[in-house]
Amino acid sequence: MSLPNADSIAAIATAQGRGGIGVVRISGRHIETLVCGILGKLPVKRHATCGNFLDENGDTLDQGIALFFPAPHSYTGEDVLELQGHGGPAVLQLVLQRCLDLGARLAQPGEFTRRAFLNNKLDLVQAESVADLIDANTAEAARSAMRSLHGEFSVAIHGMVDELTNLRMLIEAMLDFPEEDVEAIDLEHRDVFLSNVRSRLQNTLNTANQGSLLREGAHVVIAGQPNVGKSSLLNRLAGEEVALVSDVPGTTRDVIRQAIQIRGVPLHIMDTAGLRESVDTVENMGIARAHQTMHRADLILLLIDASNGLSAQDEAILAELPASIPRLLVFNKADLLDSSTVVSASTPFILVSAKTGEGIEELRGQMLAAVGWRDQESGTFMARERHVRALILAQTHLIQAQEVLASAELFAEELRLAQLALNEITGEFTADDLLGEIFSRFCIGK
Repeated sequence: MSLPNADSIAAIATAQGRGGIGVVRISGRHIETLVCGILGKLPVKRHATCGNFLDENGDTLDQGIALFFPAPHSYTGEDVLELQGHGGPAVLQLVLQRCLDLGARLAQPGEFTRRAFLNNKLDLVQAESVADLIDANTAEAARSAMRSLHGEFSVAIHGMVDELTNLRMLIEAMLDFPEEDVEAIDLEHRDVFLSNVRSRLQNTLNTANQGSLLREGAHVVIAGQPNVGKSSLLNRLAGEEVALVSDVPGTTRDVIRQAIQIRGVPLHIMDTAGLRESVDTVENMGIARAHQTMHRADLILLLIDASNGLSAQDEAILAELPASIPRLLVFNKADLLDSSTVVSASTPFILVSAKTGEGIEELRGQMLAAVGWRDQESGTFMARERHVRALILAQTHLIQAQEVLASAELFAEELRLAQLALNEITGEFTADDLLGEIFSRFCIGK
């Protein structure tokens, strides 16, 4: 890969709006003239230099700190200048415009990080983790993104690629010398290599799924009959009054969404209209939306009034739930039960009280387990959907390789395809249009 352009780029690197400090970043090859034009001189390399930022007449636009990082020891691998001045929008625009007048052009979204990738300062996983770190909504997601930025995910991928390379070398040697007798020890090495890489791939896929959950979150739908406490449960999980609670059946007529965190894992909770037969047109529209929402969920909480037990209507709702989507049976209103009441159901359930909070902590743990979260001592790294798809594709090819062991040619081809899928993750073999899509989602200035 190589840079499509060798020109200099500039952008405001801090968020929009007013702030105490604002940063303008410039990157390019041989930007000494631009640096001298705005600072009046070339600052000491890799030292914070206090000075004035000058316009074309030598007048001061702003005063702040300049940091000059010559290539290749910079974020992008090119010469980089960072101007840290005051964070007012007007003064930042003046400084940026001065950089553009001196020959730089306005950077595209993610172009600084794209140049870092193309100049081999970061691989593609690390580059994506920069955006994930910025977008992280939970502390655990931020820590996982930092692990990816430090290369933990990349190390795992490169380790599997190395194992595949060794295995392919062994198989290619067998193919190059077909007249030689294949020794039993070679076949043993082949089987050991294949077993090792499949085991490592499964472990990496499990961890990547955890990272994907941290990044994307899971969608949880609360469903059930009217007046079973769906809105109250949403409020209890959210820790605030986000949904209107009323004894009047059919109060909730549209999907109410609320983002929460459980142990650092983001969950998108959706309260839906009560499921029942109704002659009210608007309520029926809400019920239809409830069914649509359930079909797109990652988990369904079927809420049941514990004081009434599992009714025929609840059984009917349970039977209509999408079979492919995990569900939890939750009996609410435990506070209304006396000590002699026995709650029973044909499937495992959780007994809670949205009013008092009884059983809510157990419910939170069950929800995490149901959406696939597993606490890992070694920590997770951030993963995207494309990473998970590539790992699954590599796993598929390795399974197919196991099935064609008798044919060395077919076995070798499946190994090659598996390695190609893994290399797409870190960017060794990645289409330019995919790169454009990835970096276009970055913020400008990063």
